[in-house]
Amino acid sequence: MDRRNNRRDAEGSSVVTANRLLDGRIVWLDPAGKWQLSIAQAQTFSNDGMEAVLARQTAKAAEDEVVGIYGVQVEPSSSGPEPITTRERIRAFGPSVHAAFTPAWQPLSGSAGV
Repeated sequence: MDRRNNRRDAEGSSVVTANRLLDGRIVWLDPAGKWQLSIAQAQTFSNDGMEAVLARQTAKAAEDEVVGIYGVQVEPSSSGPEPITTRERIRAFGPSVHAAFTPAWQPLSGSAGV
């Protein structure tokens, strides 16, 4: 079990995240098995089945060109899944700095597939 995976409740739900190997961008697994830049497009999985999902995605990480695959517990919200921890909220919705210091490549909303 990944060290971050111990933060998931048995009854909760999670999404799968990773970093894109090419540029380090944070990506989220969608229902079609593609990696997206927006958590709003992420597929939600039951926590009791996450180990199998993570094993499957880790096995094809090189093919998908992603690294650091792990599960993030989320709660449903009107805009899509929302991580329950501060760290993961920053990863999903960041940055945690003033907008004037946001990198030019950081999208304001929406996403593009990987």
